[in-house]
Amino acid sequence: MSTTLARKETVSRKWFILDAAGKPLGRTATVAANILRGKHKVDYTPNVDCGDHVIVINTSQAVLTGNKLEQKYYRRHSGWVGGLKEIQYKRIMETKPEFAMMQAVRGMMSKNSRDRSALKRLRVFRGAEHTHEAQKPTAWTQE
Repeated sequence: MSTTLARKETVSRKWFILDAAGKPLGRTATVAANILRGKHKVDYTPNVDCGDHVIVINTSQAVLTGNKLEQKYYRRHSGWVGGLKEIQYKRIMETKPEFAMMQAVRGMMSKNSRDRSALKRLRVFRGAEHTHEAQKPTAWTQE
């Protein structure tokens, strides 16, 4: 019996929907990152981008456990002296919950060109409606 290795030409991509309502932000992001990388497939090959498309809905209803809403900050630096900008996650979840989900998934992906291209297959929406009905996505059931 031989090992089957995926090739770029033979990869078939499906569309999945993840519902983040009432679930922890990090756990939903972990599932999304694994689907984007293709780790749920039988013929997963680490050096081939064999992941699927992911639609995450209801990100405004995602939950941050513990005291993360008050204690966790998103920080970025401009590179200049005194250029540190920080935003509390409480404010991010009120104004841009899609951004919080994108950052969580990006942090769980590898830092290489294959996974940067996989992030282009991630679509995040604040509410339950999305614009990808034509692709006939299926709900992700394995948790």
